[in-house]
Amino acid sequence: MNPLVLIIDDDERLGALLTEYLGRFGFTVRTAAHPDAGLRILKSEPPDIVILDVMLPDMDGFAVCRRIRETSRVPIVMLTARGDVMDRIVGLELGADDYLPKPFEPRELVARIQAVLRRGKTSEEDEVLRVGALELNWTARAARIDGKDLVLTMAEFELLGLLVRNRGRVLTRDRIMDAIKGLDWESYDRSIDVLVSRLRQKLGDDAKRPAFIRTVRGTGYSFIGGSGE
Repeated sequence: MNPLVLIIDDDERLGALLTEYLGRFGFTVRTAAHPDAGLRILKSEPPDIVILDVMLPDMDGFAVCRRIRETSRVPIVMLTARGDVMDRIVGLELGADDYLPKPFEPRELVARIQAVLRRGKTSEEDEVLRVGALELNWTARAARIDGKDLVLTMAEFELLGLLVRNRGRVLTRDRIMDAIKGLDWESYDRSIDVLVSRLRQKLGDDAKRPAFIRTVRGTGYSFIGGSGE
């Protein structure tokens, strides 16, 4: 079955062009010119990935992203008209998996879609790993803490899995960038820090007194596995 892409963008001409272009790469596309229509499609025909424009009528892309994240972990690629750094920060903090500034080459969008979907399908282990109160299910791409489900995006799960697999080791930002493909790390290096901050919040971790993720100033991050420091 072809991956289903939902495009929420009020530029109907762009939607038509992308529908035709993405179809060449084996994607089925649904388009919505209004946020409400996009949210209805999301509920009735859950897509494999959402392409979400920031500039939308009545409800901006950030509000739509927040609404989606209330009920779904579907990957989200946000389109930012100006390539504004603040747009990228806000999008990442709300749970977007990637972003692409307009104007963009359609082939680059295809590459980003493929990279994000690949992240979700990769399964290094077919088992459940438990580290203290934390439990990771590699096959289901799901995590729990103290028996409660953690609602993680693909990027957050990928980061958590990388840290857990390298427990006790300090991972530099470059190492994390190399391991987690898909995000435009080069244009905004602080993307890693935003992603870590999001993950910490969901883990209930305190950066000053960490139980899971320790910051190594000037270098990167280390997973300390609930041991505290």
